[in-house]
Amino acid sequence: MPVLSAYRQVLSRPGAAAFSATGFVARLPISMVTLGIVLMVSAETDSYGLAGGISAAFVIASCLAALIQGRLIDRLGQARVLLPASAMCTVSLSLLVWAVEAGHRTPLPHVFAALAGATMPAIGAAVRARWTNALDVQAERETAFALEAVVDETVYLIGPPLATALATTLFPSAGLVAAIVAGLAGTIAFTSLRSTEPPVHPTRTGTGAKVAMPWGQLLPLALISLAMGGIFGSTEVVTVAFADSLGEKSVAGLLLALWALGSLVAGVITGAVTWRRTPAARMRIGIVAFTVLMAPTPLVDSAVAMGVLLFLAGFAIAPTLIAAVSFIEQTVPPSRLTEGIAMLTTTIAAGIAPGAAVAGVVVDAHGPHAAYLVPICSGLIGVLAAVGTHATRSIGSPREHLDELVTSGDGPADT
Repeated sequence: MPVLSAYRQVLSRPGAAAFSATGFVARLPISMVTLGIVLMVSAETDSYGLAGGISAAFVIASCLAALIQGRLIDRLGQARVLLPASAMCTVSLSLLVWAVEAGHRTPLPHVFAALAGATMPAIGAAVRARWTNALDVQAERETAFALEAVVDETVYLIGPPLATALATTLFPSAGLVAAIVAGLAGTIAFTSLRSTEPPVHPTRTGTGAKVAMPWGQLLPLALISLAMGGIFGSTEVVTVAFADSLGEKSVAGLLLALWALGSLVAGVITGAVTWRRTPAARMRIGIVAFTVLMAPTPLVDSAVAMGVLLFLAGFAIAPTLIAAVSFIEQTVPPSRLTEGIAMLTTTIAAGIAPGAAVAGVVVDAHGPHAAYLVPICSGLIGVLAAVGTHATRSIGSPREHLDELVTSGDGPADT
């Protein structure tokens, strides 16, 4: 099939299929940990507010540490950073499970969740950095980024139902335990593939000039991804509560999986299309579409209708994120690529944390239908950012000559 030929071409590169597949396993926790925390804590304490707060502690710490981890990966290498991070994350999540099951409400669960978030391996950024290192043609890189977006959505397609099924049929922490095992095993397998690991990059050139990051150009992207994170975090918490209000808590994982399925389908299509619009323009369109499609959620009363609506809303997710990664890859210097992609993860996480926490409070106070207004409000922030930055030069087009990003330490001039 013509749609699949582009994917087959990039996966035929030596070692590509292996690092993408192991990266998939290592990324399973990103779709299972926060949901697993919500399922475990809400079952043990009967409080969605506490569950959202502990989940937020995990995400906030991940947000604060992601840029540092990305910078360390660029400077020290993937294996030297990801393996110790995975080990520390495994221990912290295990202690979180113990603390909640032992009846501790605060502060131990929050502390262990924060430690786990701070050490969660940045596998998604590392995989995309490997693709950039392996491929020279920009069109092939776009296809590879689309492939990884599809992998991400497959992770969200499999992870939430798995975490929910384990937590509701075995024991409340079972979903989180499965995430711990998958993350550790996947990271070990991924980092063992040394032949495709990108080279270590120095922080300065041979002349001593500093390799600068174009933060000004990345600011609009950060605002949009912040809003998307808010939608992600709040929708996850509210959907669990929505399913619980219907007396079908186990359906929550299926509803979130349908959301991811819509994104997956859109991601497959995106990778097979040659786009005329710039990545920046596609990001702006994507956040507007995402918000519009989420708008009817407070009015829905059945699981079937909510599943259909979330599936359709999911079509806006992958194309927007693919455009964001392409924008970063074309904008930042190669020696700081992992850090740049980690910035995207950081800003999404920065939105997930308050989204989850606020949604949990609104659910406890007013119920899930009112709480679906939280992701809509977050989306409106992204729409305002998209409209406000439409005419700016910083997001108008990616930088075409990255060599100008090497400066004496000051920020780069606009192009």
